[in-house]
Order: sequence, then structure tokens, then C-alpha cells
Amino acid sequence: MTESTAQTSSVFKSQRVLIDGLFQPASLIVSNGVITAIEALDFELTEAAAVHDFGKRTLIPGLVDTHVHINEPGRTEWEGFNTATRAAAAGGISTVVDMPLNCSPVTTSADALQQKLTALEGKLWIDCGFWGGVVPDSIDALPALIDAGVLGVKSFTIDSGIDDFPPVGPAHLSAAINILAQYNIPYLIHAELDSGAESADIGNRYQSFLASRPKSWENNAIEMMIDLAEQAHNKGVNGKIHIVHLSSAEAITAIRAAQDRGLQLSAETCPHYLSLFAESIPDGKTLFKCCPPIREDANRQQLWQGLADGTIEFIVSDHSPCTPQLKHIDSGDIEKAWGGISSLQFGLSIIWTEAKARGYSLEQVIDWMATRPARFAGLGHKKGCIAVGFDADLVVFNEDEEYLISAEMIQYRHKITPYEGKQVCGRVEQTFVRGQQVYALGEFTGQPRGKPLLGAAANTSNRNSSTGNKRNDG
Repeated sequence: MTESTAQTSSVFKSQRVLIDGLFQPASLIVSNGVITAIEALDFELTEAAAVHDFGKRTLIPGLVDTHVHINEPGRTEWEGFNTATRAAAAGGISTVVDMPLNCSPVTTSADALQQKLTALEGKLWIDCGFWGGVVPDSIDALPALIDAGVLGVKSFTIDSGIDDFPPVGPAHLSAAINILAQYNIPYLIHAELDSGAESADIGNRYQSFLASRPKSWENNAIEMMIDLAEQAHNKGVNGKIHIVHLSSAEAITAIRAAQDRGLQLSAETCPHYLSLFAESIPDGKTLFKCCPPIREDANRQQLWQGLADGTIEFIVSDHSPCTPQLKHIDSGDIEKAWGGISSLQFGLSIIWTEAKARGYSLEQVIDWMATRPARFAGLGHKKGCIAVGFDADLVVFNEDEEYLISAEMIQYRHKITPYEGKQVCGRVEQTFVRGQQVYALGEFTGQPRGKPLLGAAANTSNRNSSTGNKRNDG
């Protein structure tokens, strides 16, 4: 522990602070929103601006959710920066990274990113970064988009459901891989390939919907991305390829083998794939529809194994909301319903409930939901850990309290979720962003004080010279 001489700093104390992967008693000294020192629990700071003593309460770093569809500007009736970031704060998330589609315009150009930055002014309760997008017509605009500040970019290999965000094929994928490798930032891929297996009549039957998007769609798309990454690697281009919202556990073996061969291939999965399973989903319950779909329980167990052995790197929400009307809740028509899970606020509780039952520690959960996604997004030098020099993004978490998820507690725009009525363990009591409280026991503090987080390329040209249709959501 080190000494701090700052006289106007705040102090955060707890007998359980997560530091270097272990819970220990500590006092955190915070100045100008940054942790400047970590001292013993009994450390007294002369003339401290404030002392927050949480006793035996657990203090963890704010989560980092790198897969959130906020949809503003253009589709703010689906979601927006104010409501999404409030929900995130209530769920212990202090940083999100916004996805480039479902907003209008889609974030495939520097100008579109600037429109988004203008739209969010005064609305961020937490910090927010941005992914850009690559579609067939935007390859030439990619360098300017990266220079504008996106943290990486995303493409679909299948119809996204948004007309102005069409899928890309191998030639465009290869071109983007080459460009992104120069900047050393990730290429996020919604990996499904439509093989024409879709049923002619899904209606309200979940099993029919599941059969319409088989695991082979994911497996084949991931194999294609591995082949393209290998081709680039053989030419001296080691691009970072990332598979978003992995649903098919059958793909884990291929991902692991590619990683073992030295490819920079990573994958994420989501709370709905780790906590829900197809056998338990009733017909007509459109809130459970997402793409790729929630699969069988045996598949779910294998995803947990992929997390445990490190093949799947981290967990994110893929919060993909829409209006209740687009979900066709009243008719129960799964075929027509927009695909996407609304869960941003409850991810930590859902995953902690599942992980605890499997014998995983809270330390491991925080690594999956804070440290690793922060590192992936290029924010690992200031987010996702409690350490000197990091932003004081802190969460007071009651890891033992159980509660029932209800619509009334939802903070995102539309109070719908497939988790309504689910009993979970672990409640977020307080959330601090850069040392300032934004949420406490169901209430929000002060005004939105989050900041947009732009990539290094926004300030420099520091490149690495080594060079459905309406069923798709994240």
C-alpha cells in the first residue's frame, strides 16, 4: 500500500474490497475521480472531502458491458441514452459500449458517430464508448470512422433486420480485417450464415423458431471467420476477430483450436444463454426470442464449461430492446416478433445466481463481467479493476440478498423482460462513477455525469504498423 498526500481526496472503506483478484480490507483514496492510493482499512486521511465507510459490504469495480443497443438517435422510442444508462447504473454497470445499429443513422461513418455524440449530451448516467459498423458500402469510410473515436467495428454475416445495416461477405470481411489490424482494434462479428433451413411456418411455437436457426448457422459462420483470419495471418496480418453473443456450444472446439494456433480470436456470451434454456420456454412467449436463439440445457452447460476453461472470454448483456408492439406480446407470434432480450439491469444478479450454484466465486464473475470486457474494448488501463490509476468506478454489492425481478423496478425504457418473476441472488446497493454516486437503493443521485469514451485514434493517428429479417438483434 502507498501513502497519499492529497488533502481534498475522498476515502472509500470496506472490509471486503476486490483488489488483484482477492477480497481484502482496504481504504481507497480517490482524487479527481481516480484511485490515487490504496491504504490499510484503518488509514485516516487528514481533511478528507468525504469518507464512505461500507463496513462489511462488498466493494467491487463497476461492470463493463461491451454489448448494448441504445438505439439513439433515430429509434429512441425503443431505448435511449438516459434510460439505458440509468438501468446500467442500477445494475452495477459503470461503462457500456453502444452498438452501431438499431439507431438511425447507423454508425458506419464519422458523421453518424458525431450525430450520436450530439444526441447523448446531458443524458449519460455512466460512461459510454462506441462500436462502429462495417457494411458493404462503408469500407472506404472505415479509417475516418476509426479516427473519429470508435473502439472497434462490427459486421453481420446475415441479415440484421435493419435495411441500412446489410450483411457483408468474405471479400468485405477480408478488407476490413486488413484495415482494423493497422489500428490493433477488434472486429466484432454477428456470426450466422443462412443455409435456408428456416421453417415456412413458425407462428407461436418456440421449438419451430429454434429449429429455424440451427447451430450449424453459427458454426459455419465462425469457421468462415477462422478461415479468413488464417488467410490474413499467413500474409502477416494478425487481426483481432471477436464472435459476439456465442450461442452454439458446438463452436467452442473450433474457437479453442484457432486460439491455440495463435489467431487473435475471442468470443463472448450472454446471461440469457447461460441462465435460460429452450426446454423451459413456453410457446407464445415472444420476450424469449433472440438471435442466435436460446438453445437446449445441455448446450447451456457446455457454454459454462467454455467460460471456465477460458475459450469464451467474458459475459455481456446484448441488451436489445424494442417497443412492446414490435415484440408482439399480445399475439404471441414468435415469427413476427423482433428478436432481442431486455436485461441490462439484471445481468450481475442473474449471472451471480447461476455461477454461485455452480461453485464459481464472485471474484471470477467480476473478471468475466468487468475486467475482461474492459481489456477487450481497449479500456483496461482505467476500467474494470480497483487499482491505483484506475477510475473510481465502484459498486456496493450485497452478494447474499435475494430478490424477485419485477417490472416495477425496471429502469430501461420499456418495462418488459423474460426474467420477470425470477428469484435472483445479489443486489446492487450503490454505484459510483469516477468517485461520484449515481445510484443508491433504487434512487438516482444528482444529474447525469457520465462521459463519452473515444478510442485513441480520435486524438492520434497511432496505427500498429505490424500490421432476418426482423429476427436479428445483437
